[in-house]
Amino acid sequence: MGLIRLKIEPSKTKWIMKWQVQCFIVSLCCLKSVFSNVRYSIPEEMTKSSFVGNFAQDLGIDIKRLVTGKARIFTEDSREYIELIRDKGILVVKERIDREELCGEASLCAIHFQIVLDNPIEFHRVTVEIIDVNDNAPVFPNNELRLEISESALPGARFVLESAVDPDVGVNTLQSYTLRPTDNFILQLQSQPDSSKHVEMVLQTQLDREKQEEISLLLTAADGGDPQMSGTVKIHITVLDANDNAPVFTQRIYKASIAENAIKGTLVTTVSASDDDKGTNAHVTYSLSHIKEGLGEIFYLDPNTGEVKVSGQIDFEKTKHYQMNIQAKDDGGLIDSSKLVIEVIDINDNSPVISVMSFSNSVPEDTLPGTVIAVINVHDPDAGSNGHVHCSLNENIPFKVTSSSNRFYSLTTESNLDRETQPEYNITITASDEGVPPLSNTLTLTLKILDVNDNVPDFGKSSYKAHVIENNTPGLSICAVMASDADLNQNARVTYILEETTVNGAPVSSYISVNCESGVIHAVRSLDYEQIHDFQFRVKAQDGGSPPLSSNVTIQIYIQDQNDNSPQILYPVQSGVSLVAEMVARSADVGYLVTKVVAVDADSGQNAWLSYKLLKATDRALFEVGSQNGEIRTSRQVSDKDAVKQRLVVVVEDNGQPSRSATVNVNVAVADSFPEVLSEFSDFTHDKDYNDSLTFYLVLSLAVVSFLFIVSVIVLVSVKVYRWRQSRLFYKSNGNLPVIPSAYYPPRYADVGATGTLQHVYNYEVCMTTDSGKSEYRYIRPVSQNLVNVDPSGSETMRHVEKDKMPVENTESSVEVSSYC
Repeated sequence: MGLIRLKIEPSKTKWIMKWQVQCFIVSLCCLKSVFSNVRYSIPEEMTKSSFVGNFAQDLGIDIKRLVTGKARIFTEDSREYIELIRDKGILVVKERIDREELCGEASLCAIHFQIVLDNPIEFHRVTVEIIDVNDNAPVFPNNELRLEISESALPGARFVLESAVDPDVGVNTLQSYTLRPTDNFILQLQSQPDSSKHVEMVLQTQLDREKQEEISLLLTAADGGDPQMSGTVKIHITVLDANDNAPVFTQRIYKASIAENAIKGTLVTTVSASDDDKGTNAHVTYSLSHIKEGLGEIFYLDPNTGEVKVSGQIDFEKTKHYQMNIQAKDDGGLIDSSKLVIEVIDINDNSPVISVMSFSNSVPEDTLPGTVIAVINVHDPDAGSNGHVHCSLNENIPFKVTSSSNRFYSLTTESNLDRETQPEYNITITASDEGVPPLSNTLTLTLKILDVNDNVPDFGKSSYKAHVIENNTPGLSICAVMASDADLNQNARVTYILEETTVNGAPVSSYISVNCESGVIHAVRSLDYEQIHDFQFRVKAQDGGSPPLSSNVTIQIYIQDQNDNSPQILYPVQSGVSLVAEMVARSADVGYLVTKVVAVDADSGQNAWLSYKLLKATDRALFEVGSQNGEIRTSRQVSDKDAVKQRLVVVVEDNGQPSRSATVNVNVAVADSFPEVLSEFSDFTHDKDYNDSLTFYLVLSLAVVSFLFIVSVIVLVSVKVYRWRQSRLFYKSNGNLPVIPSAYYPPRYADVGATGTLQHVYNYEVCMTTDSGKSEYRYIRPVSQNLVNVDPSGSETMRHVEKDKMPVENTESSVEVSSYC
């Protein structure tokens, strides 16, 4: 993996300028390739906002990508020393960095962090090496050092001096000591196993207390920085008598180990030193020297026994090992030194720490499996198996967690999502280490599932049926359709649309309308059952999604009949041109059929059931009307006393609620001869001139009829000679008289039961003389019904009709003239 290493000028000194030029040349060589890991080098103590490196340029990342990806710095601890200027793509110093405070005595000091980008997620590891600057002078623990040296000390006797402390590293740390004056002592540096050095003062010439009881020396410690920095300490030596043996430790280096959870008072180790002197000069006391700050609060050294015990809290995650210098000093002032190295044993006392680096708190329900929902960082400060972490999720959720890199995990979808089934998930991530016993930590993320238009509006049934009474008011609400959509918001907003079709050749929209919001179906106009009994149409329900989804349903509308039609009289026909009278012979028996009132009703059902009643009559006792069939019959024997002219008023009612009715006037002539009828009905003529011309027209009629009869006989004889069959047909065709117009008997009215419909043929035989209007009419044989037609022009005709049954489909009546007398 390639690294980009940049170094920044900390000051204006010459050596920093040289170092910057060298690092700049190295950086130009490294910038040929761009990698995901970047390394920079900066000196410590740089001021705030100092330039660290051009991150965007070094990795070839567009500045817009940093802005849209919300580039940010992620560190595993809460303190950030480096700041990312997103809109410039550069890294600057966020706060002053003290290498000694940050890394202590470590020779290599670096800050590690991640730069995270979203949409898509990217990680770039950045390492910033902190280069030491010679900003600390060597410092002695005390300004003065007092020693007591026996005069019996032989040349070569060693006296360990307090070492100066320089927190800098490398050439900037402590390099040399000088002692002034050097009449009796010289300095020697002793290298330690940890590569540190401590200074010893070696007696060069034996001391003589009688000559010089007090000796003052100046010890100077210098580092190797440029410029060089130094520190001094004054040494006051008191020359003592006769203790010529110094204590000697049994080991030069003592090693021990202690668990980090050791309680206060736990024995770590025991150091021991021996002195060949006797008495008080052999009494050795132990002490710690050159200890770091805070070390005395963690360990306690018994000055008499040499036992080292725990006195504070030990934390492996803070310090993995401790080093301390131990002195053994006799009462004569002779000392020896040794080093104690304590290794800290890690225990599983830290739970994994879960940090969310990126998380999308909502995703659409059509998200594909494998989509990254969140990226988390899991860190366990323990060591070994105690720091190995595994992540898991709660059960029965369509997600999984996988390790993407060291200590980084991705939360992804494992299967398809359905908001209608589960609109929200509480995802619990559990991180567990491999310690004994294992420790764990949990993090719960709430993920909302966004709706997608994936559900069709549902009516719940395939069709609707509704009934409406005819003659309704326009705008009447007939019924309502309702469709539900399992989606949300706009995707669930249902609009109802009428699918255009035709009903009886007209658009269905001219009959009904649908409210697009409520689904209520209204009648656009008044409906007529007599025109249409029922019709159907389709309504589409469409949601507001993009693209919209729809479904449809069939609605069947049934129109119910109302009694809105009065009965219509088909027979007898009411006309103002001529007066029609039904003729009844005085010899007619009881029950004699006079005529039949035929009526129809355009309604249906019980609204079309008709009943007949005799409303008025000249003689109510003489006639009766069949309530079901409308037949007018004689209810008693006709007598000579009965008036010739009888007028009946028949009312026809339907069975509706309320019922409707119609009336008809029926004229009946009770007589045995036609002149009697004419005399009685003469008052119905229009005026006097009209009656005076009656005889003329009757004579003219008889003459015409006679002429036609003679011609017919001649033609019939001729045809019979040549063609008997054709003469018969010709005879029948010329004997036909005008029939009652078929318009009086409309089709599709049938005599079913007692509906009162006329379906019979009436045949009349007429016998007349060649005389004028005084001629008498004589019936050849009795018939069931007589019809007299009195014409204002003065002509007289009579029809003799014989009623016969006709098929139900035949709706016309005919009249035939059989012979003349």
